[in-house]
Amino acid sequence: MARVAANPVGLHKLRPYSVRPCQSIHLTTRCIQLHSRTRNYQRICCQTNPDPTDSSTKEELLVRPGSDDGNKPSEPAGSSAGAGIPEFPNKTVNKQIAVVSVLAAVGLFLSSRLDFGVSLKDLSAAALPYEEALSNGKPTVVEFYADWCEVCRELAPDVYKVEQQYKDRVNFVMLNVDNTKWEQELDEFGVEGIPHFAFLDGNGNEEGNVVGKLPRQYLLENVDALALRKAQIPHARAVGQYTSAEARKVHQVVDPRSHG
Repeated sequence: MARVAANPVGLHKLRPYSVRPCQSIHLTTRCIQLHSRTRNYQRICCQTNPDPTDSSTKEELLVRPGSDDGNKPSEPAGSSAGAGIPEFPNKTVNKQIAVVSVLAAVGLFLSSRLDFGVSLKDLSAAALPYEEALSNGKPTVVEFYADWCEVCRELAPDVYKVEQQYKDRVNFVMLNVDNTKWEQELDEFGVEGIPHFAFLDGNGNEEGNVVGKLPRQYLLENVDALALRKAQIPHARAVGQYTSAEARKVHQVVDPRSHG
C-alpha cells in the first residue's frame, strides 16, 4: 500500500474561500441588466446595499436606445410623440369664440328686424286718408292691398323706405280691398291683382300703375318722377308676381269709418 505524505505539497498555501450568496447573486443581476442597456428604454436597477428595507439606495433610470450616458433620464414618451400635433384651443378661447358668435347672431337678428319688421298694419296706420290726399294738391301713390296677401307683406319694407324718403312731397294712401267701401275705386283703377300701386299727379289723374312684386327701383323711380312733377313716370305699366284680388270676396268686411 502506498504511503501518504504527511505534509501534502501546496495545501498549506491555499486560503479558505467562502461565498456570499446574497451579494454575488445581486451583482450578477446588475451585470446582466447593464449588458442589455441597448434595448428600448431598459429599466436598470442599481442597489449597492442588499438590505431590502433601505429604499434610499435604489434608483430607476430609463435609458434611451443608443445613449452613452445611462444616468441621463429620457424625455417623456408623450412629449416627442405629440410634438407635431397642434394643440386644441383651451376653454378661454372657446368661450371667446362662443361670445363672438352670439353677438354676431344678435346683430344679424336686430338688423333683420329693423329692415323687415315693418308690417302692412304699420303702413296703413301711417297712411293719409284717401279724400285728404286728393285735396291737398300733392301727387299721390295709392296702394291696394290685403292683410292676407303674401306679396303685399313681402314688399312692405320697400314701400316703407320709399315713403320715408318722399313723404314730405308725395301722399301715400293704403286701401284695403277687403273693405267694401272701396269697391268703386277698385273698378275705377281696374284692380285685378294686389299689391296694385296707382300713381296720381297733383290733380288726381292716374299716370300709370305697377302691379305685383317688382324690384324696388320701379317704385322708387316712379315716386321720384311724381315728386319732381315730371310729365310722365318711367314705369307707366309693369306687372310682376301678384295675388288675385278676387280672393277679397271671401275676406270682405264692411267698415265705412276706416280709410284702410
